[in-house]
Amino acid sequence: MGEPTRFGGLDWAVVFGLLVLTTLVGERLAPSQRSVRDFFLGGRNLPWYAVAASIVATEISAVTFISLPSVVARPGGNLTYLQLGLIGSLCAKAIIGLVLVPAYYEREIYSPYDYMGARLGSGARLTASGLFALGGVLGQAARVYLTAVVLEVILAGELAWVEAHTGLPPLVTAVTAIGVVAVAWTLIGGIATVVWTDGILFLLFLVGIGISLAVLSGRLEAGLGGAVEAAWETGKLRLLDFDPSPVKNYTIWTAAIASTWGMVGFYGTDQLIAQRLFCCASATDARRAVISSYAAMIVTCLVAAVGVGLWAFGVDHPQSATALALTSDQPDRAFPAFIVEALPPGAKGLVLAGAFAAAISSLDSILAALSQTILSAVVVPVLRRRGRELDSAAALRVSRRLVFVCAMLLCSVAVWIDRVAKDYASILDLALAVASYTGGALVAGFFLALTGRSRAGAGLVWSAPVSVLAVFAVTSHQSWARELGVEPPLACLGAGAALLALFVRYRALPELRSGVPPVPVAARVVILALAAAGVVALSLWGSFPAPDGGRAVLAWPWYVPLGSAIAFTLAIALARPASSR
Repeated sequence: MGEPTRFGGLDWAVVFGLLVLTTLVGERLAPSQRSVRDFFLGGRNLPWYAVAASIVATEISAVTFISLPSVVARPGGNLTYLQLGLIGSLCAKAIIGLVLVPAYYEREIYSPYDYMGARLGSGARLTASGLFALGGVLGQAARVYLTAVVLEVILAGELAWVEAHTGLPPLVTAVTAIGVVAVAWTLIGGIATVVWTDGILFLLFLVGIGISLAVLSGRLEAGLGGAVEAAWETGKLRLLDFDPSPVKNYTIWTAAIASTWGMVGFYGTDQLIAQRLFCCASATDARRAVISSYAAMIVTCLVAAVGVGLWAFGVDHPQSATALALTSDQPDRAFPAFIVEALPPGAKGLVLAGAFAAAISSLDSILAALSQTILSAVVVPVLRRRGRELDSAAALRVSRRLVFVCAMLLCSVAVWIDRVAKDYASILDLALAVASYTGGALVAGFFLALTGRSRAGAGLVWSAPVSVLAVFAVTSHQSWARELGVEPPLACLGAGAALLALFVRYRALPELRSGVPPVPVAARVVILALAAAGVVALSLWGSFPAPDGGRAVLAWPWYVPLGSAIAFTLAIALARPASSR
């Protein structure tokens, strides 16, 4: 592989031309925004196929586009990641279409948290909204971070120039550029623009994959066919893994059980995806959109094929010194290094536009979702308690300001993500793992609402934090947790003690004053104390023997099942007494 060629004028023209075209088309297709209903639901008349394409574009993201090829291409890499989508995604989308969508279309709502709030109470709604905000910021920040890594590789000279003249590190500049474009697209026309631009960005994504495969085929001595044959002989095409180890991310068990469980949360209770379902004209259209979005697996398989070709290319063409330096400390840079060194002028711009598009399609989605959630769960209730109401114009102005605030927060976290990336084999695992911290509690909240356990809503307020703490306790055995300045067991002990104190102050004592018998009140205090102690125990002993003889943490696909089991059962145990109002 030769030394990298400069990202030239033709490449810049292609990138800017495609971004401008996407902006103009998205603005033209989006309806006028006169109310929050238009801004957040697109007038509830978007066609199901556009919603499906938007789901696919958001689901794939830059993480899949950039990180998956390196996961496949690296030594020991294979196709076992595909199990999670081929099995888990299919099962999850069928459950969502048949169970969640009909429940959501019982009335006009803006988010799954409105549904939970209507059935479980305002406390559960606020809790669920907070969980979504935390999980969404962490998960999407990891995706923005990866795209920034891509820009650091492809635009190394340009970012170095910016650093020399402004003092801004390349990572900060790259993250800022992604954030600016995402904010612009989100503000142009709300969720309608997001959905339509996502469809266009999805086409760019496909073009980027196609160019990559075409260049690989032309540069491989035996072509892609020969690469596939060689990959088969070396085990690179292994798809199924029946190993029951709880520390392996990609096995048939994590796919069939954990991934299905987790994806019900991601597609059905995470506002990032669910917001699109609320934009359809009917439950039937929403069901069509979510089930047909399973076509995303075709795209994921094509991206994995890029990884096979990238592996074969590395065999035929040894990496240059520059590429080796780039990938030695961050294997996810393998595909960006290939883009820089192997693609001709113009093609570089197209593939970069595809990567950039994948990042923007996720970021503008989360900005719209976060602003809607904060508006409905925090701003409107606070103003109502003060005797104020927002008219449509004022609500729309607040929504747009929230987009800016959320963008600044998310981009700041994206820069911080660089500190924890070293603990994960790939940024693909990092993004999916951090997004799973809160998914379990959201799944628990939905099924508590669906099964009519209205009194458990008061318990969810307390069980959800325990659920998140339990996942943290499991992952705290990684080295990044030591950088917090406090030992994880002490952090878990402090958080558990604080939660217990708040429970006594705001739940147990008011119940005693209202006449609830002291025995059940004391029992709930003991239950929460035992749950907090269990979290501390996980932070001390919650690791598993690793194949290399060391210790390893629970595989990230199991975070959602673990979290939801804790949140669901503890919420029932802490449910408000029947005599209590």
